[in-house]
Amino acid sequence: MTIRRLHLPLLAGALALLAACSSSGGSGGGATTTSAGGQALKSTMTVTSPAFADGARIPVRYTCKGDNLSPPLKWSAPPAGTSQLALVVDDPDAPGGTFVHWVLTGIPAGQTQLGENAVPPGAAEGRNGAGSGYTGPCPPSGPVHHYRFTVYALNRSPGVQADTDPRQAIAAIQAAATAQGRLVGTFQT
Repeated sequence: MTIRRLHLPLLAGALALLAACSSSGGSGGGATTTSAGGQALKSTMTVTSPAFADGARIPVRYTCKGDNLSPPLKWSAPPAGTSQLALVVDDPDAPGGTFVHWVLTGIPAGQTQLGENAVPPGAAEGRNGAGSGYTGPCPPSGPVHHYRFTVYALNRSPGVQADTDPRQAIAAIQAAATAQGRLVGTFQT
């Protein structure tokens, strides 16, 4: 009896660690992450780009070594009840911690694509790690960096202002999110 009681906390800890490890992946459908609000977000949306495949190299055109344009994106329809969409582009491999390249809120719920270097009418760009707008991949020399293009389905406005700190903006977006989808591209200088 005593031995079993000692193993239960270990088993619970191992399961929690396993769940945390499996919840931080790329674009795979069915992956679950936890929002800042504590609810589970199922990756029920699919995000793609005609410019690059999931896991593939982002073309130079969309980086600081090229024209620094945001790439075209497409995504599947969000779940019913979505009031708007948001897009966050970040680099978890940045030397100083995750670097936010783009925060875009207020994307109409019925929209399922974004053209190259486009911001849809009614949408608003928030502050990113460099100040504002889109900043393309521009890693220091060294290992390959992974750039996450995450589209969130929101059930309400996240209340993000143009000058909101990027980390606070992402927390507000995640708190209002009911679903998400992700495309990951890579780049190395």
